[in-house]
Amino acid sequence: QVQLVESGGGLVQAGGSLRLSCAASGRTTRSYAMGWFRQAPGKEREFVAGTTWDGGNIYGADYADSVAGRFIISRDNAKNTVELQLHSLKPEDTGVYHCAADYRITIATMKEADEYDNWGQGTQVTVSA
Repeated sequence: QVQLVESGGGLVQAGGSLRLSCAASGRTTRSYAMGWFRQAPGKEREFVAGTTWDGGNIYGADYADSVAGRFIISRDNAKNTVELQLHSLKPEDTGVYHCAADYRITIATMKEADEYDNWGQGTQVTVSA
């Protein structure tokens, strides 16, 4: 079992930036896929960004179309953390951002929330117009 704790959310004006961090504990997540999902009020949880491991030294990354070119996901296996940089924020980026992890995830399933077994409590991101 992996415990995940997110931090870094807050209130920011449109066009601004934030950096979210997810700290994992319980076991090393080097071989885990790590994903960020968000949920806005009244909406379903949606994929934002994710990074997978190919079994070697390569980590693939993918993004939702709505954030590609604005958000950047990165991971530090030595610290057991994954970060999400949010740039050029828009009001529609508002929501609770959750970190997720699972060792079974592949590039094909990375965007599917139901495939992840480990979730953090989330951190609120609010973007004002």
